[in-house]
Amino acid sequence: MSAIRAAERTLRGVSETVSDWVPTGAVTVRAPGKVNLYLAVGDLRGDGYHELTTVFHAVSLADDVTVRDADVLSVDVVGQGEGTVPTDDRNLAWQAAELFADHVGRAPDVSIFINKDIPVAGGMAGGSADAAGVLVAMNELWHAGVPRRDLHHLAAQLGSDVPFALHGGTALGTGRGEQLATVLARSVFHWVFAFADGGLSTPQVFKEIDRLRENGDPPRLAEPDELLGALAAGDARRLAPLLGNELQAAAVSLNPELRRTLRAGESAGALAGIVSGSGPTCAFLCTSADDAVQVSAELAGAGVCRTVRVASGPVHGAQVIQGRSDG
Repeated sequence: MSAIRAAERTLRGVSETVSDWVPTGAVTVRAPGKVNLYLAVGDLRGDGYHELTTVFHAVSLADDVTVRDADVLSVDVVGQGEGTVPTDDRNLAWQAAELFADHVGRAPDVSIFINKDIPVAGGMAGGSADAAGVLVAMNELWHAGVPRRDLHHLAAQLGSDVPFALHGGTALGTGRGEQLATVLARSVFHWVFAFADGGLSTPQVFKEIDRLRENGDPPRLAEPDELLGALAAGDARRLAPLLGNELQAAAVSLNPELRRTLRAGESAGALAGIVSGSGPTCAFLCTSADDAVQVSAELAGAGVCRTVRVASGPVHGAQVIQGRSDG
């Protein structure tokens, strides 16, 4: 028996030693897409960005980002954009890994696996969601303990929409969109998203709105006070006519087929339709979950978009859905 106990002690010692160096498991983070309920675009600033006032709304259409320790940094993508999304240092998730690792003084030796449901170049900040997911996942995986405010600072270095992907919920964004203030939204709102064939480049859409303004007077939005009141009241019918996006004229100019999509969604029974962010995804606000299903079915059969998704909001920002295992 003493020999068996000695062997058990030896095995426990080996196990404890191994646990010091074996890979620490994986962390999966769900990061939401967004729709801009309100987007007012100011003039071009000296730093090349436009001054924005926007109301972000995080929705249940999300990407799942799994990060695990590895020998070298890598990115793999399945789902939306599989085979077309870059998987090297052009990918914002890759850049997020390098930035976070540099912040904590480590090498960015992780593998990143992204299961994408947010459309690529669709105006829903899918790349920004992935970057936010990497920041949260690496912080958890490495037990780094980086405070949320510091993660927000890192997120702002990566892109204008990345801080909101961390924040989630509904928020008023100013500056480039990275300065956030939480907005009260008392109800769950139901949406149908129509994905277009192909994408639109965000810089190209901003250039187009500048061009349209030089040559005419595309619509400008009033202040968002009434919209914020409708959100606080949780009233979808009151919210619907207040939705607005000054980039919509530019997105439609670059992709005129979006007019058909917007008309079809409203004809199918949506309360209102809007181009999401820089487009070309169109978002349709519905009165209920059942109505959203009905609108999505009619849109899917109308031949005006590549595919449709039903979602709701607001939802949390990037958060761990499967935690670290210390095997």
